[in-house]
Amino acid sequence: MPYYLKYGDREFKVNLPDEQIKLVLEPNPVKLPAGTPRELIGEALDNPIGTSRIENIVKPGEKVCIIISDSTRSWQNPGMILDVLLDRLGSAGVRDEDVVVISARGTHRAQTGAELRKLVGDRIYDRIKVLDHNCTDENNLTYMGTTSRGTPVKLNSIAVDSDRVILIGAVLHHFLAGFSGGRKSVIPGIAARDTVQANHSLSLNVGLGSGGNSLVKSGNMEDNPLHLDMLEGALMLDPCFIINIVTDDNYKTLKAFAGDMVKAHAAACRLVDDMNSVDIDRHYPVVIASAGGYPKDMNVYQPLKTLCHMLECTDPGGVMIMLSESREGFGSPETEKQITGYDNMTDREKALRERYSIGAHTGYLYADTAEKYTFIYVTDLNANNFAKTNMHIVHSLDEALELASKLCGGKLSGDVLLMPNGSVTLPRVKRK
Repeated sequence: MPYYLKYGDREFKVNLPDEQIKLVLEPNPVKLPAGTPRELIGEALDNPIGTSRIENIVKPGEKVCIIISDSTRSWQNPGMILDVLLDRLGSAGVRDEDVVVISARGTHRAQTGAELRKLVGDRIYDRIKVLDHNCTDENNLTYMGTTSRGTPVKLNSIAVDSDRVILIGAVLHHFLAGFSGGRKSVIPGIAARDTVQANHSLSLNVGLGSGGNSLVKSGNMEDNPLHLDMLEGALMLDPCFIINIVTDDNYKTLKAFAGDMVKAHAAACRLVDDMNSVDIDRHYPVVIASAGGYPKDMNVYQPLKTLCHMLECTDPGGVMIMLSESREGFGSPETEKQITGYDNMTDREKALRERYSIGAHTGYLYADTAEKYTFIYVTDLNANNFAKTNMHIVHSLDEALELASKLCGGKLSGDVLLMPNGSVTLPRVKRK
């Protein structure tokens, strides 16, 4: 049967013999009760996990701080969630003037008033105070303590000084924290830049040249030092309640979870794993993955999850072919700097350690993957952009397959694993 992989607004046919394609990775089907996003949020608020209903927690006269994600995650539809939540707070006697909404932009760029208005909607923006977190404003950051792993925890003072803090977000697999959502609304969401950098630097092993920590990866929270440090810091704030949604790969809300920050978040993570973690029998010598087409492959930065998922299922030194149109360029100046600004991995790692950022780590992982695998990148970008790396740049899947054959001695003969939804599906090799 023919297989097609999405690329921007197009598709490429996989021109390989059927018998060579041994596995096509797709998300697991999970049956969930149907409902509108508003209904699902209401159901979660009616049945919180690990705590009382929010109406029984807040009290009239208390200052309530609600933390939402920033505009880069507008697909979470925070305005709708806020609308449902504010009705509940109002029924408990909380006045609008006692509520503040903070957009947890972490170390992302500042947002304009117009962007914040669009994020929450006109009605809420005109009714409730909505603020943008500033990770460098020392006058509005409060030191909470230092984690056992040495991260100095400084958080937004407005949130710290509030009587109640509620976190709103979404849960997906995350290449550093294991899963997004929950405690990530606090760190990096409303943390100081140096708090974020100290926490995220735990993704690297100690000592220049030692590279990344293998425990810091998608789907892992149990012994992930970055997650454990993040959680320890977030608990210093001790949020009273969270609302987290889980969506499909088209950002349709499938289920909502509310309640205790740790317990409700863990329940959401289990659903994400049930949906998107797929058991495989072994690693494969050839892995071909699409990030999922536009907008998931709009730039180099965006398909990072696809790259990380491919690393979980490719034989050491194997062939990795990743499709990402990247019509909007690199998507991050730090990503671009890592790829174009250095010609060796030592200098890249040194720069990453000196000034850590997610964007820089993204560029580092691309270059590092090309050092360890035959990494062929199907993109519309010019190959000159990647000249200082070992990445092979082509502009179609057929070109990629032809190049892979040449690099493998004239014939691409290994078993192939296809990942049509590389940004979503997380392969896990079953333990024997």
